[in-house]
Amino acid sequence: MASEPIVYVIDDDEGARHSLEFLLDCAGLKVRSFPSADAFLKGDPPLDQACVITDVRMPGMNGIELAQELKRRGASVPVIVITGHADVPLAVQAMHAGVSDFIEKPYDDEAMLGAVRTALARQADRGELQAEQDRVQERLATLSAREREVMEGLVAGEANKAIAYDLGISARTVEVYRANVMLKMQAKTLSELVRMVTIARLA
Repeated sequence: MASEPIVYVIDDDEGARHSLEFLLDCAGLKVRSFPSADAFLKGDPPLDQACVITDVRMPGMNGIELAQELKRRGASVPVIVITGHADVPLAVQAMHAGVSDFIEKPYDDEAMLGAVRTALARQADRGELQAEQDRVQERLATLSAREREVMEGLVAGEANKAIAYDLGISARTVEVYRANVMLKMQAKTLSELVRMVTIARLA
């Protein structure tokens, strides 16, 4: 069951934090706030269908350092950085840290909501891709070593005879393995099988 999308607001300025919470809440988005990056990391909230909005300048760990830390931990959560002191080097540094958006204060409410919705939509797509990858990996795990070899040949566009020659087996045997592969992978067509293997390799 996919978790409900949530936005995490991280800002040491209580007024700014509450105002952003109010904006997101009114837009029908689930929101939770933290007074610092350290408090957020300590809370270890689920990042599955989430988006993070953080101020760039905060005591302790700043917004860009937080984005870098999340990236280091392998969390693919989109991070939107807000700054009142925008400059080009800072924007470049933010993008290198994997920040998905960079918004200057004072920001337009609609621009902020647009950035959040885009980030959450990307997360939802990523979640669906991950679920599909998991399903394909489960099916791949049911293949025998020989079935996997035949599948690799099929995906590479080789004819049954060429696969048979490469593996030192008969073309008839390749047909049997091919039928097993299609059945176990739940693929109706060869193009569907190719798509599944491509998705698995994105993992």
